[in-house]
Amino acid sequence: MRRHRRDYRGRGYLARMLNPLLLILMQNGPAHVYTLLSQIEKFGFKNIDPSMVYRSMRQMEMQGIVESAWDETETQGPPRRVYHLTPFGNERLNDYIEDLKDTREMIDSISDVYDEHMNKR
Repeated sequence: MRRHRRDYRGRGYLARMLNPLLLILMQNGPAHVYTLLSQIEKFGFKNIDPSMVYRSMRQMEMQGIVESAWDETETQGPPRRVYHLTPFGNERLNDYIEDLKDTREMIDSISDVYDEHMNKR
């Protein structure tokens, strides 16, 4: 039985992609976690547990990659924490993007070898 390729993408795949994706989204300006969650879905990640995003944001805040503040503007609910990218966060984003580009080159190389092998059959 052949599995759909997304079946192979487990939590590890999302974990590797989540931080760079969050940082890219925050380049547009400060954001609440739920705003980020709705934007992440546009990249094909569905039904993400919000606690995973909150955990990533807290870890990145402890590392100085993002900073947060309470949004005290009047909302229908309690104040929300708003996150924004720091200058160090921009540096980390550049590192993530370079790493992703290098990974893409390795994947393309592996895929090319595989395609070449399959065409010889």
